[in-house]
Amino acid sequence: MPTLLQRIRAPVETMSPGYFSMVMATGILSLAAHLLGIPMLPEALLALNWCLFVVIGALALLRLYWHPRAVLGDLFDHLNAPGFFTFVAACSILGSQSVLIGGSLRTAIALGVAGLLGWIGFTYAIFTVLTVKRDKPGLDRGINGGWLLAVVATQSMAVLAALLAPEAPQPLRMELNFFALSMWLWGGMLYIWMMSLIFYRYTFFAFSPADLSPPYWINMGAMAISTLAGSLLILNAPHAPFLHSMLPFLKGFTVFYWATGTWWIPMLAVLAVWRHGIRRFPFAYDPMYWGAVFPLGMYAASTLRMMEALQLPFLGRLPHAAFAVGMAAWTLLFVGQLRALRRHWRAVPETHDFPQA
Repeated sequence: MPTLLQRIRAPVETMSPGYFSMVMATGILSLAAHLLGIPMLPEALLALNWCLFVVIGALALLRLYWHPRAVLGDLFDHLNAPGFFTFVAACSILGSQSVLIGGSLRTAIALGVAGLLGWIGFTYAIFTVLTVKRDKPGLDRGINGGWLLAVVATQSMAVLAALLAPEAPQPLRMELNFFALSMWLWGGMLYIWMMSLIFYRYTFFAFSPADLSPPYWINMGAMAISTLAGSLLILNAPHAPFLHSMLPFLKGFTVFYWATGTWWIPMLAVLAVWRHGIRRFPFAYDPMYWGAVFPLGMYAASTLRMMEALQLPFLGRLPHAAFAVGMAAWTLLFVGQLRALRRHWRAVPETHDFPQA
């Protein structure tokens, strides 16, 4: 009988760097449930998310130790490299859970520091590598919605900093708010750059059902988390004079982000019907679908915060509907993940397969 490490050594080689999207999806649904006042569920998902974070983190470290060339290969790959940003977003979202649900400020700070170090390292490593490498794919083969994970990671740092700011004394409170504002603005600029290329790829190159992978839902998720960060900055304005002086700007761009994210929802739904209903693309469990669950939960959480920040009660049950759809999708995917792990665990000694993300 092979040992546990022997069983996972070969399969972990093909593990995607984007597997932390499972932590992102679980964490944001926990936060949305907390904001909606649902009992017990936020705490249960927080406990589960810590387990997921530790397990995925351990597997990622083992992959780096056992298969460094595979990790470097992903870092040099235009489609796989953005997946590393899921680690940054996972740290930030788990940190947000820790401070809002777990009540642990120190844990949130530690996760924030880890996320910031990851953000600095991955941002400059990935974009430097993709800039200087000699052999590059064409735009139609080298970009998809997964690139917007860089935006999500940036905005997630803004969200965590904005949540920590009210808990900090002056002048650290002002510095955290300024950091959150800077990251919020940079994330918005990065979205404009990347979305222009993605939209160009959408409309001027041939598009097959296989091209419409689940990370395209990050088109909406990046705008939803930008809305959340903007709403938190507005709520922080009373104890940050420089934010108070910018309130019209903050409010206008927050609604701008929310409206853009809302526009994407019907578009992505129609494309999903085209993919699976008209073109009959097979629908089967794929870990990449975690990248589609996160935007649904984020849309619920961001809409709730925007309603609070801008006093928009007429949005009514919209966050509840988004949360219900996101929670249903999370449940289906989690069951699918367990079945896939069971199936591949039995097959490891013979095939060494592993579900990729």
